[in-house]
Amino acid sequence: MSDKAKTKFNQNEINELKRAFAYNLFYNQGRPLEAADINDFYMSVAHTVRDRMQHLFINTLANFKESDSRVVCYLSAEFLVGPHLANNLVCLDMYEKVAQALEETGLDIKEIIEHEVEPGLGNGGLGRLAACYMDSLATLEIPAIGYGIRYEHGMFHQVIEDGWQKELSDMWLHNGNPWEIKKPDVSYEIGFGGHTESYHDDQGNYRMRWMPARVVNAVAYDTPIPGYRVNTVDLLRLWSSEAVESFDFEEFNVGDYFGAIEEKVKAENITKVLYPNDEQCQGKQLRLEQQFFFVSASLQDIIRVHFMKFDSLENLHETFAVQLNDTHPSVAVPELMRLLMDVHGMAWEQAWDVTTRTLSYTNHTLLPEALEKWPMPLFASLLPRHLEIIFEINRRFLEEVRMKFPGDDGRISRMSIIEEAGGKFIRMANLACIGTHAINGVAAIHTDLLKKHTLNDFHTMWPGKITNKTNGVTPRRWMVVSNPRLTDLITEAIGDGWIKDLYQLRKLENLVDDSAFRDAWLQVQEDNKADVADMAADDGIMVDPASMFDVQVKRIHEYKRQHLNVLHIITLYNRLKANPGMEIAPRSFVFGGKAAPGYFMAKLIIKLINSVAEVVNNDKDVADRLKVFFLDNYNVKTGQIVYPMADLSEQISLAGKEASGTGNMKFSMNGALTIGTLDGANVEIREEVGAENFFLFGLTVEEVMELKSQGYNPRDYYQADDELKAAVDAISSGVFSNGDTELFRPLVDSLLFHDEYMLFADYRSYIDCQDRVGRAYMDLDGWTRMSILNVARIGKFSSDRSIKDYCDEIWKVKPAPVKLKWEKIPEEGIVFRQKKHI
Repeated sequence: MSDKAKTKFNQNEINELKRAFAYNLFYNQGRPLEAADINDFYMSVAHTVRDRMQHLFINTLANFKESDSRVVCYLSAEFLVGPHLANNLVCLDMYEKVAQALEETGLDIKEIIEHEVEPGLGNGGLGRLAACYMDSLATLEIPAIGYGIRYEHGMFHQVIEDGWQKELSDMWLHNGNPWEIKKPDVSYEIGFGGHTESYHDDQGNYRMRWMPARVVNAVAYDTPIPGYRVNTVDLLRLWSSEAVESFDFEEFNVGDYFGAIEEKVKAENITKVLYPNDEQCQGKQLRLEQQFFFVSASLQDIIRVHFMKFDSLENLHETFAVQLNDTHPSVAVPELMRLLMDVHGMAWEQAWDVTTRTLSYTNHTLLPEALEKWPMPLFASLLPRHLEIIFEINRRFLEEVRMKFPGDDGRISRMSIIEEAGGKFIRMANLACIGTHAINGVAAIHTDLLKKHTLNDFHTMWPGKITNKTNGVTPRRWMVVSNPRLTDLITEAIGDGWIKDLYQLRKLENLVDDSAFRDAWLQVQEDNKADVADMAADDGIMVDPASMFDVQVKRIHEYKRQHLNVLHIITLYNRLKANPGMEIAPRSFVFGGKAAPGYFMAKLIIKLINSVAEVVNNDKDVADRLKVFFLDNYNVKTGQIVYPMADLSEQISLAGKEASGTGNMKFSMNGALTIGTLDGANVEIREEVGAENFFLFGLTVEEVMELKSQGYNPRDYYQADDELKAAVDAISSGVFSNGDTELFRPLVDSLLFHDEYMLFADYRSYIDCQDRVGRAYMDLDGWTRMSILNVARIGKFSSDRSIKDYCDEIWKVKPAPVKLKWEKIPEEGIVFRQKKHI
């Protein structure tokens, strides 16, 4: 993927690709060359690449049915896959070949790749993790299906107006999606509401049936996910909601034109948008509908595929390992029970055994407000049969708890699926813990805190059920695609085996004392930063590529403490104003991320960042030394530019709040150094790269708990630290709001009187650590050494390692390499027969 000397390929292969481009332009896009635009060219190239992936995809699906290996089913409300084209070209080893064919056709592959619109199928770390895991499952040749929702619109398209976030519709499907294949014959009816009825079956057994009031269809859209230079192409199956009857002809004929399509509109709303604002009751209902919709469709699909090989569901858990990615899919527990009992006639005990042995659960949060729970009246109105099943699960479970812990009413209350205090709620995390055979955290410290605090009762009940599976990210997307210069440098030095075995990067340690290699490493970083500076200049923004690129890109949330970063910027600004001759390492501060539409304080933080930027960037006293930028609509495409350019990675959440994080891994993979707390995966990154190559600050989890137990008073810190007081007073007095003292009052008051995430307690440690960062950056050669060692020691954080851990310890799955039965359509043609298909 580099600009180095290109390999010359067999001209017949190149000509075949050129003919394929022309064919797809003419027949798929329906455009002659002279009428085609950039989107037509992109679609033609994408179809050409997809066509060359199809034989691998079809062979992999055939392998699903023939292999004895369990199939991993990854259920996730998000799959933030990112743009497909470049990643698929890398995995299929076609990038240079396609680039040459396009060049001979008069097209630039970089322009084609840049045109691709990112699929709006996720928001943050949860969805990106799911996408990395699908990449690794395919690369490790594990049979896998990712199940999720085909959102018509992503969360939103973020624009910044007058410093404020504004949300626009994310119309990612507007120009079509060449990677997906609609499968209208793979569809399932999904019910909502209604009531339940009891009856006796033909054998006289007492049974229940659900009579839904409303039914919609879930229709499959399939996207191939290729592994890196293997035959395996796994399946991402996303569900779109359609009406069972999309048009009422009778209503139309009597003039009720809206009524004629009312059911179509209601049904399609379910998959219309990612994460509707759930502040209102209607938003909560839609989110629950979305969760049940994709879970039910996925489980029905799993059962259908199982019946292709077996006549009974008694061994379902031997065929499929179903992973619940956080609490969103945890309604799978009662739904699988319902399908096994009500639809397929199993007795409770056997259905429960199959359900718990099939399902496993990943917890992604320590924040109590993020442990999903649903108001019981809402749940009862939408899923009455599932509530009955939950009641029975809870009754049986609490009997077990009483037997093991007699007289412990507090434990009973905490572990119950039903929350009784302040109105009744269904605790989905408790349901997931009870209804699965394995629970895992996503970083060592996160798992430890789950056992000690968040899920302590379940850990005490079932020691060993909660284990750790530290997150990882794919080096294919986050190094090979994102940072081709660094990829080339590393590959020239140690070969390309590291792309599938990231631990091989350890070989770079032998080169850290090689001055020529260090110079080449620094040149890669300088070139990446120069590219970004040139892109910014095209938009009229001047960035000094020699400055330190200090970057914090992630979802905007108080616990992630973007405003602590802002306090540091203001402190530096105040120092420079007071002492213009002070020597510092010039810095360009870069922020990016979205705030949830209903999260006022996060939106106010975005406004504060942009207001500080406006003052700092226009002050000639600091112009050459401080710059502040906010990247709007941060996404995977932007991340592929940001991670390779960064010098410093800000991972500054309060210890004990971040489950893991994955941005911290991506930055380190690309050579950025980290300033961070002992939170999430930061702890393990520091252990791997070495404490001397990590800038540590802040309270530990134990210190946070102790300070809070003593009665934390943020005003004490505010009064005791002159620089902190000056920074806060600058905000409150209107320095960054044109004299408006009310604009940021909610944020300042929150910090002065509550400071839930203890910015003031960590402020001085953070500032002192940033001073060490500044001094270290002035020694570029020493900084480069640390950068090389960060990359060399990052092998643990490949998603390949994570997936191997899941396969060995939870799923009990082994690779099933795909042997190609069909390379292409036989020349004699195909004999068509009716067959069952995946």
